[in-house]
Amino acid sequence: MSDSIFTRIIRGEIPSYKVYEDDKTLAFLDIHPKQPGHTLVIPKIQVEFIWDLEDVDYDALMKTVKKVGERIKAVLQPPYVGMLVMGIDVPHAHVHVYPFSTLEESQSVPDQSKEPDHNSLQIMVKKLKF
Repeated sequence: MSDSIFTRIIRGEIPSYKVYEDDKTLAFLDIHPKQPGHTLVIPKIQVEFIWDLEDVDYDALMKTVKKVGERIKAVLQPPYVGMLVMGIDVPHAHVHVYPFSTLEESQSVPDQSKEPDHNSLQIMVKKLKF
């Protein structure tokens, strides 16, 4: 398997808006968010499907997902924080963690062809980084 865009982000070859990092995981803002604060949590090892992670790596990923969800809830104070595992768009296990207020917001599909709003992302990363 060739290196995913996420593996290249881990190595620092592609810039990202890092919210959290430890020895096994990385969390960074999605540049095409469902809602402001939408964060991706990834293991630092490239495995295509979340179910193929070794238990220790899966546990570390889910622990970080929980930390990020709690951080989003504390800082942004949305009514809800969602979690989504799809595994279709990038062949590297990842979990979407995002704030939302309504079902419509939760199910929104961002325009991936749109230029990212880097100003808003810089403001958000300053709020959520821990």
